[in-house]
Amino acid sequence: MGYIRSFSKVIIALAVLMNIYIYTYPSFSARECSWVTEKSLKREIINRDRGFFQRQVSDIPYFGDLFYQYYLKDEEQAANKLKPVRDIRLLAFGDPQINGNWPDTPYQKRLDNYGNDYYLGHIASVMRKRLQPTHISVMGDLFSSQWILDSEYFNRTRRFLTRLFPQPERHTEYVLDFINNHDHCDWMDYYEKTLNIPFDTLEYDYEDVYDWTNSSLTEPGEDALFINITGNHDVGYSGDITWQHMARYKKLFGKDNYWIEYNKNTSHAWRLVVLNTMALEGPPLVDRFLEETWDFVKRLDEREFNGSTVLITHIPFYKREGLCIDGPYTEYYDETSSEREPYKLGFLRAQNFISNESTQIIFNTIFKNGKPGMILTGHDHEGCENYFSKDIDTGVWIASKNITNPSRYIKEVTVRSMMGEYYGNTGLMTGIFNTEKQLWDFHYSVCPFQIQHVWWATKIVSIIAIFMKSLTYIFKNL
Repeated sequence: MGYIRSFSKVIIALAVLMNIYIYTYPSFSARECSWVTEKSLKREIINRDRGFFQRQVSDIPYFGDLFYQYYLKDEEQAANKLKPVRDIRLLAFGDPQINGNWPDTPYQKRLDNYGNDYYLGHIASVMRKRLQPTHISVMGDLFSSQWILDSEYFNRTRRFLTRLFPQPERHTEYVLDFINNHDHCDWMDYYEKTLNIPFDTLEYDYEDVYDWTNSSLTEPGEDALFINITGNHDVGYSGDITWQHMARYKKLFGKDNYWIEYNKNTSHAWRLVVLNTMALEGPPLVDRFLEETWDFVKRLDEREFNGSTVLITHIPFYKREGLCIDGPYTEYYDETSSEREPYKLGFLRAQNFISNESTQIIFNTIFKNGKPGMILTGHDHEGCENYFSKDIDTGVWIASKNITNPSRYIKEVTVRSMMGEYYGNTGLMTGIFNTEKQLWDFHYSVCPFQIQHVWWATKIVSIIAIFMKSLTYIFKNL
């Protein structure tokens, strides 16, 4: 009995410590896991309003950040709301790629998929609660495969909304109501309606949107605006995209091309541009999808905008070999790869980067006003950061690890995947309006969690601790 009590105490203590860790892990990397302005405001508040003891506590690694989160965070939030121009605070989650189960899927794999949902959901929940972002973006590849039936697509959508990324109740109810009352998505209806829509009537533009379900909200609310991006595992590359792929994505996850302008016609104007790079280059299986994307680019080019731009898309832009783990690569269906689907011969099958030609067009369209901006992409799970500077002599945008033209450059961040084998990362993009320069400054950091085994171990140890506590209680009362 004494051994059981001793073992029980050890297990319970271990379970408590492990749970404290997984729920407070950002405090171990407070610098990377905080908005840039949170850190500066934190110091200002502490130095101005707190005593000597509290200032010393705040400087202790980990514990100082916990002190800030639980005692000073509300003051920081209030201070940010009083700023003349509130910061842009965007959480970016790279390529979750959630898997599904099939009749022959082993039970161990089913359990792994179940746990993976909650592992990813844990990361999103902890970071949302800690940072209270204004925007959240999942950088494409929501699912692990586009080659699934509507029933499985619906099932993964349900998991996405209820386990990984809970969203406003009205939106969740709308999606779940459709899923629960339909066994498929009527892509023929989408096909017939889309073909009859003239390009000049397509709507891409929004203004000051902070909640998709409440158009009267004019400032950031309690919940973040959620942005979904089309990835190759959601709709396919352009040589794969069918009407069915696009119909169900748009029905359940929203538009693939649009922009939102904020603070229009002010000195601190900025916009969020969502671009479907899956339907940017070809040859495509369906011409209409590329035509819509390039019509969107044309409309952006025609629109005058005086602010900064945050561009969000899935496939990174062209850069030379060696700057990222991935290098330039494009593949088309040949006689071998299209043997089972001969109608795809010659169509685009895969690509690591957007071509240099399209890259130049996009940059000269979206960033033509010379204002600072930021690009967030997915696709390359390892993550990468580069600067695109516009060459003074040639006018060509060239990627590099360093800024080569301080007067015209844009930072591109490929958001590292949040999957367990990549340590469950969250990307933090902060936009701060510089009142002296009258320009937006953009900052980015990566907040890693841990490999998925740590999360699993915590849950297993917690279950054992509960069992051991129950066991000692039973023996004690015998």
